[in-house]
Amino acid sequence: MHSAALRRLGAKTQVRTPWRRSDHPTGDDFIRTRLTHSLEVAQVGRELGKALGCDPDVVDTACLAHDLGHPPFGHNGERALAEVSRDIGGFEGNAQTLRLLTRLEAKVWADGRSVGLNLTRASLDAATKYPWGRGQGPAGSDPAKFGVYEPDRLVFEWLREGAPAGRKCLEAQVMDLSDDIAYCVHDVEDGIVGGSIPAPALAAPADRAAVVAMAAERYAPWGPDVAELDDAGRRLTGLPYWAAGWDGSRRDLAALKDMTSQLIGRFCAAAEGATREAYGGGRLVRYAANVIVPPETLAEIAMLKALAAVFVMEPRLEDPVYVGQRAMVAGLYGYLLAEAPGSLEPEFRADFEAAADGAARARVVVDQIASLTDSSATLLYRRYAGGEGALAVGGGL
Repeated sequence: MHSAALRRLGAKTQVRTPWRRSDHPTGDDFIRTRLTHSLEVAQVGRELGKALGCDPDVVDTACLAHDLGHPPFGHNGERALAEVSRDIGGFEGNAQTLRLLTRLEAKVWADGRSVGLNLTRASLDAATKYPWGRGQGPAGSDPAKFGVYEPDRLVFEWLREGAPAGRKCLEAQVMDLSDDIAYCVHDVEDGIVGGSIPAPALAAPADRAAVVAMAAERYAPWGPDVAELDDAGRRLTGLPYWAAGWDGSRRDLAALKDMTSQLIGRFCAAAEGATREAYGGGRLVRYAANVIVPPETLAEIAMLKALAAVFVMEPRLEDPVYVGQRAMVAGLYGYLLAEAPGSLEPEFRADFEAAADGAARARVVVDQIASLTDSSATLLYRRYAGGEGALAVGGGL
């Protein structure tokens, strides 16, 4: 809770850039940041974990930590960093989180080196969403998702000692599901408030068909057919608390908030019930059980993720501001690397000077960029790129 990395999440994009709302005189300060999202994930995860008998502090820690490694500009920035660092092992927010927790966050110094927050094996394991390296995931997993860079392999092997290869502990599964639940529900809420998602959502047949297609392609790896996903969409729109409309009134705000609360409760209750049915009562911890989520619930979650993707995430990819953000991240990488170590902050300068080779030095530059907030990345880019050109690439941020 007291780490600098957690505080920085308050100025990092979750999905939509907060100030990107043209119909509002002051932008949009309703939508989530990475910090508010992390706090909401922790609340969901702590309650679900407690219901299953997990140590709530371990789950809470994992949930608060799960997005610490994300760079400025959300997944947009992550995409850009992954591209520029592809030859040195790539970039992945979850692998960066492990690096931050065990090396970069300045709290504990031991044996002449930083050990980050000095967390326990259980806490680090619970925060590891993808317990494998780049290209080493199980069959069917997304090759772009991994949890450790090769330079951090030693601490990864220590925290995974005795753990089944490629399997997430129960606490990590609770964190992962809580993340899915929180962001699928809240991204839809933010999209409706921001005017990107029409309300009532999924009501128009063409809209529902587009969302079903997106869910099948991207968010339903277990292979449900189109009819199952369409049924999930119909179930959601048939719920008595599904948002019927949106006019910005306090009445509609209350109805929308009720919908988000009810959906979170619906998904958590389904997972708790199915897991208890499979494993019985008592405490469920570590590798003694898996979180079981009914297929119908997975389909509903997939439909909400796809709803946000169709109406919010996909349309923004060619938005000049988001294109400019990716250009800024790539530009910062080039500027900082070319002028290092003098271009780096003191802690990263020391890492750069101690690095053994070019790849390790480039990784330090990635570390500094990942630590930046949206605003500090923009200001730093303007300083190095200079003048009006930087403002144009930055899309007027």
